[in-house]
Amino acid sequence: MRRITVYNYPAGGWPALASSYRTLVHNQTVFRGGFSLLQSNQPNYGFDCPGCAWPDHESFKAVDVCENGIKVVASETTGRRADAEFFQKHGLAELRQWDGVELEEAGRLVTPLRYRAGQTHWEPVSWEAALDDIAQTLKQLPPDDVAFYTSGRTTNEAAFVYQMMIRLYGTNNMPDCSNMCHEPTSVMLQRQIGIGKSTTLPEDFHQAKLIILFGQNPATNHPRMLEMLASAAKKGCRIVAVNPVREQGLSRFANPQKPQDMLAGQSSPMVTEFFQVKIGGDCAFIAGLAKWLLEHGQLDQAFIDQYTTGFEAFRSWLIALDWADIEVQSGVERARIEELARWYNDSPATICTWGMGITQHQAGEDNVAMITNLLLMKGNIGKPGTGASPIRGHSNVQGDRTMGIHHKSPPKFIARLQKLVSKPLPEKAGFDVVEAGQAIKAGKLKALFGLGGNFAMAIPEPEQVQQSMQSLLLSVQVATKLNQTVLYPGQTGYILPCLGRTEKDHQATGSQMMTIEDSMCQIVPTEGKVTPRDALLKSEVAIVCELAERLIGNEGAMQWQQMRNDYNVIRDRISESIEGFEDFNQRIREAKRGFYLGNAARDLNFKTASGRAEFVVPVQPWTRRERIQDQTLWDFTSIRSHDQFNTTIHGKEDRYRQVSQRNVLFMHPDVMAENGWAPDVAVMVTRADGRASHGPLVLKPLDIANRCVAAYYPECNGLFTLDEHAPESGTPSYKSLPVRLTLA
Repeated sequence: MRRITVYNYPAGGWPALASSYRTLVHNQTVFRGGFSLLQSNQPNYGFDCPGCAWPDHESFKAVDVCENGIKVVASETTGRRADAEFFQKHGLAELRQWDGVELEEAGRLVTPLRYRAGQTHWEPVSWEAALDDIAQTLKQLPPDDVAFYTSGRTTNEAAFVYQMMIRLYGTNNMPDCSNMCHEPTSVMLQRQIGIGKSTTLPEDFHQAKLIILFGQNPATNHPRMLEMLASAAKKGCRIVAVNPVREQGLSRFANPQKPQDMLAGQSSPMVTEFFQVKIGGDCAFIAGLAKWLLEHGQLDQAFIDQYTTGFEAFRSWLIALDWADIEVQSGVERARIEELARWYNDSPATICTWGMGITQHQAGEDNVAMITNLLLMKGNIGKPGTGASPIRGHSNVQGDRTMGIHHKSPPKFIARLQKLVSKPLPEKAGFDVVEAGQAIKAGKLKALFGLGGNFAMAIPEPEQVQQSMQSLLLSVQVATKLNQTVLYPGQTGYILPCLGRTEKDHQATGSQMMTIEDSMCQIVPTEGKVTPRDALLKSEVAIVCELAERLIGNEGAMQWQQMRNDYNVIRDRISESIEGFEDFNQRIREAKRGFYLGNAARDLNFKTASGRAEFVVPVQPWTRRERIQDQTLWDFTSIRSHDQFNTTIHGKEDRYRQVSQRNVLFMHPDVMAENGWAPDVAVMVTRADGRASHGPLVLKPLDIANRCVAAYYPECNGLFTLDEHAPESGTPSYKSLPVRLTLA
């Protein structure tokens, strides 16, 4: 199909500056938000941007924030307040009719609120009454009847005390946002190289000769990466993208932080070539690269022999593959696959990066395994300019897991935590997101506690989960803003408003500093600088510690009041129990930009079961041939717009796709013409099994692969089910679904 263009300008540039200014004005936070932006991602002071997890710039920049980060900061520092008067005016039934943009624009939550079954409105409540009631209710419930959700916004200190409270309470029911995004990465990298994290550092991107972007859209989801890609391209690095959509925001980049380039109208090239796989065709495409490399390329046999195991089984699997099947399953011609394979073979240093276009499939674990296999074949781990680089979505989702937010932490990890307390910690695996959603639907869960996030909207089958949540005995949501989860509170519900990342956190011993972990294992300090939006707001740490004091009482080294008053005490407990954080307080204060946690696999120390890096043969069946035989089926994926961050919808403009509404279905215009359809025609999307429909949606043109269509997440989540997920990691299959289309 022909290549099409709907956006003629580079990513960033003047449109990014204009959009950022409009965002600050719209949120009534030009001065407060503008001051906060000057503190964002600064060394030795300021806060770490609550947006994506991309590492800070290695050199000082007076302004180190992207358009996406500006929207997140503007949202948090907004002048709008959802206070007691707001909730007197707007009842629960009305708020449930609001869309994501309207809920976002309601403003900051500033008052603790309570809902009792039968009420029409939330009512203000004191912190003491709320925490007393929550603790008493939880004490009356079996711990395994309660689930505790966690958002990636949470800092390391809050995550640590939270998971200790949960485990001391008696359960490992800790679903978290990682379950819905990069869990296949964590599971498969842990199995293959012994650690579920990136093996790259920022300097590797300056030394790489080839960077392959799999299933990601940095221009929208993590724009700070664009500067790194543009810099790499200027140094001669070839950058290619493997994606069903040719994202135009990846072609060129005009850095808004370089006045000379902006005034001269200059931009930097980035991605030189797109390889347009079909939705769900990633594993087959990478298998084609590996097969060509095996048959015609130059493997790093010395690396394979010294550091890996399982290669012979993988070799046999590759040899048995049929090229015709690879082409059908991937949707890419053999000649194109071989072209990239030759580039990879000739590159002395290659980085593979990926996002949720790789992980959010039933075959998500296989996709990650194949990327790792490809890197191992050429020894592209542990050398400068090489590595596996998963791009995490939220600023501390990786740190949450490091701190112990995990429904099935390894026994060795639990044993280290156990040294802090005398009460036995539970060892039985708890619920992940999918299991928690299924338990809510089945009436097996009695309470849900959310530390941030939008659990009931981000999950598959959101309407069914939301309706079932109303039968919970207790729902508690710690939040800065309204979202759909808050609006389904159960028999008793609480909204506990908390401080944001930009705000001062003042406790008994003074202003408190916290930390996060970025996507490349750097532990970074963060400290808000603006006055809290309301004096009633509490930090996440304070909320957890005050609840734990009521629910559990002091236990061993977990002295809740001490930790609430002084976060240095929390870091001391982390030092004593979590590997790699020895002398935490000293190291975080001495280093200008925090410290590197380390990555054993980068040092070629593979802490796997075999002690070697492991080749893994994919196990999920390839199903594209069956779909192609049924010409009524289309391949459907969820995507995100340029005006949203995860489930937070800042507005309805998707600049790089030239769309200003959210009820759209993207399709290639050539395919529209083949079917006799035109842009703006209304279409219904129905699962192939008929279990759910979504729409009507308005057709819009996009350079997307043949017979592939896309719609916005989370609105389309009703098409996905809780029983369709990666087998080991449990990540829902948001990115590959057979559907049928009918005119509405």
